[in-house]
Amino acid sequence: MRGEDLRYDLEISLEEAVKGTTKDIQINTLVHCDNCDGTGAEKGSKVETCPTCHGAGRVRRQQGFFVSESICPTCHGSGKKIEKPCHICHGDGRVHKKESLSVKIPAGVDTGNQLRLSGKGAAGENGAPAGDLYVVIHVKEHHIFERDGNNLYCEVPISFATAALGGEIEVPTLDGRVKLKIPAETQTGKLFRMRGKGVASNRSGYAGDLICRIVVETPVNLNSKQKELLKELEESFQGKGLSKHSPKSSGFLDGVKKFFDNLGKSDK
Repeated sequence: MRGEDLRYDLEISLEEAVKGTTKDIQINTLVHCDNCDGTGAEKGSKVETCPTCHGAGRVRRQQGFFVSESICPTCHGSGKKIEKPCHICHGDGRVHKKESLSVKIPAGVDTGNQLRLSGKGAAGENGAPAGDLYVVIHVKEHHIFERDGNNLYCEVPISFATAALGGEIEVPTLDGRVKLKIPAETQTGKLFRMRGKGVASNRSGYAGDLICRIVVETPVNLNSKQKELLKELEESFQGKGLSKHSPKSSGFLDGVKKFFDNLGKSDK
């Protein structure tokens, strides 16, 4: 009987998943016994055909019109009668062993992908072929990027001044840093798409995109002079200038005012 298929869960980094790599693993498996060459019989002892199943390994029983089939109770499915079982494997033809393997991970794999290694599973009984080994990929979370299919996402913090005035910043990609132009008056949540900077498909070769989400960072740990400058700036925005310089804030405040005005009218 063919050996069992085995499963191995392999954790790799996002960089390894995108670029491809080779990983060395160890598995606990069953291999053919060297002492008996997988036959299950001690050297020099006779191996005969099982008299019960005549080598089939299974027996059939008929009850009226119905026929049932089961594993032979004499040879336990081997189809053989062993005069003296191997003292190492006790007649099974297999022994437990820790095997070392090198697994080639193709570029573009993702969590849940399976790699099939033919014949690297458990050895079959009595010299039968081995099963297969299935390596299941698990990609670790990244501290910068999130992956969605072939696209990568990241949050990019920028200063208050850069958001207001515009500028050029550096953003990370899996191939290194690249420059990104930030237009003036950029708000938190603005998305910038960098074509072809995502993950290349392991089927088509087409590369996804890197999508950067801007986060405008509020200044912290200000000294007294910096606080005064910000107060002056804020005061210059008040009055009629608010709708011009902070349209969302102005619109929100107008909406709140209308809400309470209407609420007061409904109470009368």
